[in-house]
Order: sequence, then C-alpha cells, then structure tokens
Amino acid sequence: MIYTLPHIRLLRAVSRLKLLQTAVAVVILPPVYLFYFQGVVPFALVSYTTGIALFAGVMLYTASHFFRRVVGMMYLDPSQTTLKVSHLTFWGGRRDLYLPVSDVMTMGDTGDSVNETIVKLKRFSGPETLYFSTRFGRVVDKQAFEKVFGTLK
Repeated sequence: MIYTLPHIRLLRAVSRLKLLQTAVAVVILPPVYLFYFQGVVPFALVSYTTGIALFAGVMLYTASHFFRRVVGMMYLDPSQTTLKVSHLTFWGGRRDLYLPVSDVMTMGDTGDSVNETIVKLKRFSGPETLYFSTRFGRVVDKQAFEKVFGTLK
C-alpha cells in the first residue's frame, strides 16, 4: 500500500444513504399520487413530495458523480510496474483499477503540486480522471509513491 484515505468509509456510507434516500422518495410517490386522485391529500403535498423525490435524484447523481472519482487506496506491486487504484462504485462498493505505472501521469504532468488539497490521478491513455488528497489522505510508502507520482517536495 502506498496511499490510503481514512475517510473513504464515511464517503461509502454517505453514498449508500443517498441511494436509500432516493429509493424511499420514489417509493412514497405512487401512494401520494393515488391519494391525491382519490381526493384525500391536497395538491401542495403532491408537489412537495414530487419536488423532494426529484431533488433526491439530482443529489444522488451529483454525489455519486463525485464519490466515484475519489481514490480510497493505492497499491504498488512488488515489481513496481502496476498500480492498483481502489475507488467507489455508484452503489458504494469497491472497484479496483490496475494501471501500468508508465501510463500514470506524475503530478508535474497534471500541473498539480503536493500542497494542493485535491490532486488529479490521470492516465496518458485515457480521459478518465480520479482524485486523491495528500492532505486528508496518508502516504504510507513515500518512496513508492514518489516512483509513481514524482517527488513530494
């Protein structure tokens, strides 16, 4: 292991709570509409419930868009040629990417510095960008980290 983000468990919990919130909001909608058409509840309740469900969906999309790009852990194999990057999925699970070290851009290549709160993890071969933080995360193996991302000075 060369890097870890201790707060990844919190992000995972928030990601799953957003899924639960959206599911509850969507499940509540049909009965509210049914009661409205039966004349039991006013239109204000229907519009309020629909607004909450739509807002929950938008927030789910926004939050998962961010959470899926946060790196939780990085590992370097013993031969120091493959970087294993762990990040969250849409459902809050763990996804591992295996990248050749030669394909990973250094901090100098991405234009980031060590002093920045959020640093980009980019590849030469693809447009996908992941993010990690040297401020909130912990560099476990400084030598191996510098082999992949350049010096930490």
